[in-house]
Amino acid sequence: MANSNSSKFSDRTFDTIVIGSGISGGWAAKELCEKGLRTLVLERGRNVEHVKDYPTAIKNPWDFPHRGRLPLEVKEENPIASKCYAFREDATHFFVKDSEHPYVQEKPFDWIRGYQVGGKSLMWARQTQRWSRYDFEGPARDGFAVDWPIRYEDLAPWYSYVERFVGISGNKDGVDTLPDGEFLPPWEMNVVEKAIRNRIVEAYQDRYVVIGRCAHLTKPEEIHHQQGRGQCQARTLCQRGCPYGAYFSSNSSTLPWAAKTGKLTLRPDSVVHSILYDEKKGRAVGVRVIDAHTMEVQEYFAKIIFVNAATLNTNLILLNSTSGRFPAGLGNDNGLLGKYVAFHNYRGTLSASMEGYEDSYYFGRRPCAVMMPNFRNVHRQETDFLRGYMVFYSASRARAGAPANGEQLGAAYKDALLEPGNWGIYMMMQGETIPKESNHVSLSGSEKDAWGVPLLKVSVGYDENDEKSLKDFLEQGAEMLDKAGCKSIHANDSRQAPGLDIHEMGGVRMGRDPKTSLLNKYNQLHACKNVFVTDGACMTSTGTQNPSLTFMALTARAVNYAVSEMRKGSL
Repeated sequence: MANSNSSKFSDRTFDTIVIGSGISGGWAAKELCEKGLRTLVLERGRNVEHVKDYPTAIKNPWDFPHRGRLPLEVKEENPIASKCYAFREDATHFFVKDSEHPYVQEKPFDWIRGYQVGGKSLMWARQTQRWSRYDFEGPARDGFAVDWPIRYEDLAPWYSYVERFVGISGNKDGVDTLPDGEFLPPWEMNVVEKAIRNRIVEAYQDRYVVIGRCAHLTKPEEIHHQQGRGQCQARTLCQRGCPYGAYFSSNSSTLPWAAKTGKLTLRPDSVVHSILYDEKKGRAVGVRVIDAHTMEVQEYFAKIIFVNAATLNTNLILLNSTSGRFPAGLGNDNGLLGKYVAFHNYRGTLSASMEGYEDSYYFGRRPCAVMMPNFRNVHRQETDFLRGYMVFYSASRARAGAPANGEQLGAAYKDALLEPGNWGIYMMMQGETIPKESNHVSLSGSEKDAWGVPLLKVSVGYDENDEKSLKDFLEQGAEMLDKAGCKSIHANDSRQAPGLDIHEMGGVRMGRDPKTSLLNKYNQLHACKNVFVTDGACMTSTGTQNPSLTFMALTARAVNYAVSEMRKGSL
């Protein structure tokens, strides 16, 4: 894998440039390099090599000064990042620190970021579900966003292509709202989760309960061994970086695979300022980069550019890529760039207990929950809110805790810690939000970051539809848990700001009509044909599923098209 720091024009010219090295950027690099194209990957953060740069991966709890907890000083310095469940003492080095990369919150928004080679693929939650035909058809049917220019059938073979390489554990459930994929053996529900599933399925005709699907190698196949990856150990220390390569990341999988071709040049510490547009040629010709440490400005050139900087940064880069042809941002003829940003609503949770089953336990720490695909407004509009939500739940046993006398020292206390306590249930929603023009990002006209790039202004919030969806989940969730025999059911609205879901999408949406969208069905800018966007920014709507698998499938599909067009001389 080469690194580019040359000042020669020829050494700064490539067939393709990929901006960003996270989940979608890594896939773009792999596909482009495999097809024989000399590819430059630009990453604004530091280099992170698989295993070598996972400093906490095999540490014991007692090796951490605060036993994994964040010191008060770190929390106070990072009021946004510290809200993330994975921002712990063992993983803070993979997260953007609040003071180092400011942004403007016109409305409260918790922007969680990972600036390093691999991006957030090192810290993601690894849940991977296909979208169904209902998700792609939804906007056209309900009128809540522009029509998707593709359907499930267009993406299905690319889902399969990606799943086989990534390694997805799951069960073939035969549920049309959650299509089956190319799966490794599934994780198992425990006895209480099975009991809850059985009672819910008995009580409701329209609800399905299945084991989660996640990017963990339960039984590696040959393609995974070729990547140097091994079996998941069920440690749930994933936020540290997995030394086994058992969960999918750019660092363990796509980037090394791309590097093996000899076609990859990786340039970390490269802050992308803008994409260069040549007015005479009528096309993008390269990328302007600022060295993160020296502040040196350098330009790199290519025939095709893939923008995969993660949703909001992709919007930022395109908005900052101005020219005489595009004074409001690259490809922004219709003024919609940065608008119709959406996310997933995570505010609703429920907790409960389950009596009995005290003779049962479980093995390891499973990296996925039990899930229920959306059952609201799937085939027709049937509630007073649009779209719906997925439901996730899990059951576990806490430690029994201290003896009755309250002592937390001595043999009796240690013995008590080995005794499992009662069964507890946790349930959460993952709700679809509706893309709205008022939910948008833009550039600050006065404030800039340390590299001279305008700060991003974020104006994204909840609406009445989100409140109604939340209310419905809390009511339905409580009802389902009650029918399942659970006790002490408590509903909670976290009232957390958007962003903490880390599923922001949109701003550069796909569509059929250049008047109402920025990208066509192959993720190609309508107004600048050699620029492609295949990260979360391209999404027309959010669905209720986790989005990363769809980003990867869209990327592989778009690369296949782009290379085909380039070889025909159309790009």
